[in-house]
Amino acid sequence: MDFNPIYLFYLLIGLSAAMFAEGAYLLAYNKTSYRKNINRRLRVMNDSPDRESVLVQLRRERGLTAGGDYRLPLVTLNQLLLQSGVSLGFGKLTMFAAGLAAAAFIAMLVFDGSLVHALLAAPLAGVVLPLLLLKIMRGRRQKKFAAQFPDSIDIITRSLRAGHPVPVAINMVAKEMADPVGSEFGIVTDEVTYGADLETAMRSLYYRVGTDDLPLFVTAVAIQGSTGGNLGEILENLSRVIRERFKMRRKIKSLAAEGRASALILSSLPIVMFCVVFFMVPDFYGSVWHERMTHVGLALAGCWMGVGNFIMYRMVNFRI
Repeated sequence: MDFNPIYLFYLLIGLSAAMFAEGAYLLAYNKTSYRKNINRRLRVMNDSPDRESVLVQLRRERGLTAGGDYRLPLVTLNQLLLQSGVSLGFGKLTMFAAGLAAAAFIAMLVFDGSLVHALLAAPLAGVVLPLLLLKIMRGRRQKKFAAQFPDSIDIITRSLRAGHPVPVAINMVAKEMADPVGSEFGIVTDEVTYGADLETAMRSLYYRVGTDDLPLFVTAVAIQGSTGGNLGEILENLSRVIRERFKMRRKIKSLAAEGRASALILSSLPIVMFCVVFFMVPDFYGSVWHERMTHVGLALAGCWMGVGNFIMYRMVNFRI
């Protein structure tokens, strides 16, 4: 059986192309991984080495004034935007909400043809939907901060034992940790650098994040600053307590997984069956779809399902 050398040539070309693609992928993957480990504050400092301008930019991105105060008198909305970590600011967020409202109004007017329904859909998409998204983003950011927080306390503890003062130890966290911990502790470092006392900067950190574990840390730092004491030992014990609480939350979440799955299945099953019947037999609900009692019955059923989901949610969620 004769062997044609051209086939070997083609095989080597294919292997070379595969190795080149793998090298390009690994190069891009390493860059992406490295960029993810850099927090937002360090990325801004690469473009502007002036730390004061970086602090002002980070504050304005989070919906604050240059001095760190709330921009609007709506405290609840300011806190929600601040703790969600969105860097759009009030101007872009307002434009985004207005765009959603206009899109919902036009879509409802085109597809439904009812002006009343369009007027109801506009505030729902322009007000309720952005607030719901901000609350979801705030919850995710707080969970991520809580997962990173014990590691940041360990960095501060090791830095204090090495003889560094507290602001320098906090600056180590700002350089070593990813977002959201890195940027938040970096803002604390910049605020202390430009005149704020450590306790005020730490309390501002709590207002920007809003997690349950931060008051313990803030209180420990404030007491050590006023009365003295071994802050390293206090923070070491605090880190251990926070880790145990985090483990307990995860354990409770795993034990309550069955209840959450039951709630999801029971809530989605009627909707899924309704959609299946509607698409398989479009005329099945044709005789009663436009009746007023049908709309009322669907609304009552939706409200009753919401009540049941709320009860199941409260049964499987615990606050530790």
